[in-house]
Amino acid sequence: MTEPHPRRWAILAILNLSLVLIVASVSSLNLAIPSIQRALDATAAELVWINASYALVFAGLLLPAGALGDRYGRKGALNVGLVVFVASALIATLSDDPAQLIILRGAMGVGAALVMPATLSIITVVFPPEERAKAIAIWSGFAGAGGALGILASGLLLKWFWWGSVFLVNVPIAVLALVLVVAMVPTSRDDEERPLDPIGSLLSIVALVALVYGLIQGPEFGWSDVLVVGAFVVSVIAAVAWVQVERRQTSPLLDPSIFADRRFSMGCFAVTAAFTVMFGMFFVMTQYLQFTLGYSPLEAAVRTLPFAATMVVVAPRGPAIAARFGAPNTIAAGMVVAGVGVAWLGMLGTDTGYAVIVLPMIVMPTGMALAFPASTEAIVSSLPPSKAGVASAMNDTTREVGGAIGIALLGTLLSSGYRTGLGQAASGLPPEAVEIAEDNVGAALAIAAELPEGEQLADAARSAFVDGMQLSLLIGAAVMVLSGMVVKRVMPATVAQVS
Repeated sequence: MTEPHPRRWAILAILNLSLVLIVASVSSLNLAIPSIQRALDATAAELVWINASYALVFAGLLLPAGALGDRYGRKGALNVGLVVFVASALIATLSDDPAQLIILRGAMGVGAALVMPATLSIITVVFPPEERAKAIAIWSGFAGAGGALGILASGLLLKWFWWGSVFLVNVPIAVLALVLVVAMVPTSRDDEERPLDPIGSLLSIVALVALVYGLIQGPEFGWSDVLVVGAFVVSVIAAVAWVQVERRQTSPLLDPSIFADRRFSMGCFAVTAAFTVMFGMFFVMTQYLQFTLGYSPLEAAVRTLPFAATMVVVAPRGPAIAARFGAPNTIAAGMVVAGVGVAWLGMLGTDTGYAVIVLPMIVMPTGMALAFPASTEAIVSSLPPSKAGVASAMNDTTREVGGAIGIALLGTLLSSGYRTGLGQAASGLPPEAVEIAEDNVGAALAIAAELPEGEQLADAARSAFVDGMQLSLLIGAAVMVLSGMVVKRVMPATVAQVS
């Protein structure tokens, strides 16, 4: 498109509405899990898969979905994705069996995989190069804020309505987004009409699904479990096969040689590392606010709002900073600042007041809001406009894989630190109670309510949880800071454009 689209800023708002709908649906379900368990009598394994089915399908289909948008039209992919998403969400509210909900969550993942890369690829088409970095920065801000907004929406709904409301609320928002997309968003596609790459698409699906499956099940089954190890082996084999196949393709889904471009590969690395720590942080902090400090789900959700607000406010300023100091410096500085915020959260205690908590909840997203836009811009600008859907899908894939790694890594560290701390703090308590309490802090507080020594066990569990939180978040902070240093050293110095 040679001329800037006259309604490009209104289009950006519509695309951000669609984006937040998809991102928020991931985090909103976390608060509803206890209500779903009671209503559907779901087992622990079923609860895991109610959550995991969405992430598994979403991550696996992102690259093929982005390619479909490039080939047949990005607006069409966005519309189809919204329809699939809203229909699945509507039917999900009627589920009376965990298996039904697992299937419908997977169907929602299909819709999400079509929607998310389409939003970013359309932005790259309707905005001219001099405004594109700013538009991507605003998109990145809403992508980061969506997780916190989903938690808040879920907390509000569950206070007054049943568990199905966390799905039902998606329906009017998706319908509004669909109407606005049809009315205002232009159609775009790859003018060269390159053929699809079914073999490359299939291998990418197998590699990503197996990887995410292993990351999800690792903390549950143990990292040495045959299914977990097998999943990682399958992922590696499929990834190697994908590289070999794509090298021989005349029109590959994604040319593996693009990873030799250090701007592209470091952009992917930065997004993966940042989302690893961010998703892990949310996983830990939502439990800390409820189990350790005693906030209700809604109260905990409200207290995450500074994170979302900071992302939305700071992200649009990122391109100007990148234009002045260069993308590598901006990304590295952002990741170091975010790491400081995570380390700060890792030093909280069992009786910390919210006035102290809110400060690192502003520092961390400030750093994220600097790192995300420059990283995303590096990814999408490394591929030609005809591959905008695949470039956008690659950016989204790194986010999803990073999120899965974060929950697996920081969740495992949290559990390890919790069990070690509980063993030290619960000496003298009934062994049977301690054995139950070792599963998680929620189980510890539940059994504590039934015991004469319950207050001692509850205090021991809260103290042990903080031990685990400190271990996981301090390591997460180290990952963030070290990743920023890698980006600074390896990523070539480039200056982003800004309007």
